[in-house]
Amino acid sequence: MTFAVDTLQDFEVRPFDAALGAEVVGLDLSQPLSAEDFRRIHRAHLDHHVVVFRDQRITPAQQIAFSRRFGPLQIHVLNQFQLANHPEILIVSNVLKDGKPIGLGDAGHFWHSDLSYKETPSLGSLLHAIELPSEGGDTLFANMHAAWEGLPARLQHKVAGLCAEHTYLARYAELQQRSPWRPNLTPEQIAQVKPVVQPVVRTHPETGRKALFVSEHFTTRIVGLPEDESRALLDTLFAHSVQPAYVYRHQWRAHDLVFWDNRSLLHLAAGTPDHLRRVMYRTTIEGDTPF
Repeated sequence: MTFAVDTLQDFEVRPFDAALGAEVVGLDLSQPLSAEDFRRIHRAHLDHHVVVFRDQRITPAQQIAFSRRFGPLQIHVLNQFQLANHPEILIVSNVLKDGKPIGLGDAGHFWHSDLSYKETPSLGSLLHAIELPSEGGDTLFANMHAAWEGLPARLQHKVAGLCAEHTYLARYAELQQRSPWRPNLTPEQIAQVKPVVQPVVRTHPETGRKALFVSEHFTTRIVGLPEDESRALLDTLFAHSVQPAYVYRHQWRAHDLVFWDNRSLLHLAAGTPDHLRRVMYRTTIEGDTPF
């Protein structure tokens, strides 16, 4: 199968005045995408870590097809929140229908990198704005390459070569107590999210840049350290990695499609007022085993 076509689209990549990120203006992802246009998008994603495609009036099938050009897709463990007929799409929404959530309403409550709790975590995620609230709903992204480079030399030396445990269940019970969005997991679902060990500092497989790879949501302990020392070190890394100098705050516009690199970033949902509807469709691309 080939995706190459003769027609190039006339679009611009405009970097944000921030620690990361760029917007793509003038591109229509509902139309065939040439190999050269795809190369430009891929390069922008590697250079800026977050790429915001403006005004994308695409179908779920088109979102899935575009996502698959970067690699195989991963199915989220909460399969009850899959979009009907499109299991590759996780519904991220605070909407209730007949008293039940249609999607994951508290997704991104804590800083994290998507699926870091899997042996092959996510390369990247794409989130498409279907229905936006009139206020709230921002998403924050933190640059983990900059966080690593800004870490004092003594701490770089201390954490280089260390590994940490990641687990999906780390704060699941806490989230269940906070909101109605988290269902009880079946034994089959729990079996899909067994704890894994990842490097504290990972190397980006495409650019070779180093990045911190721990998060307050999924990282539970540093392997081989006493519990108190592990906790203190993780708390230090968490606080350092999300300081304002490393963060871009995305304020959503209608039909935005946001594509971020989970190998380079952490992200956080700022929250939406309960009385305002928010509906987003997320696809997630499988990555490589971190090293």
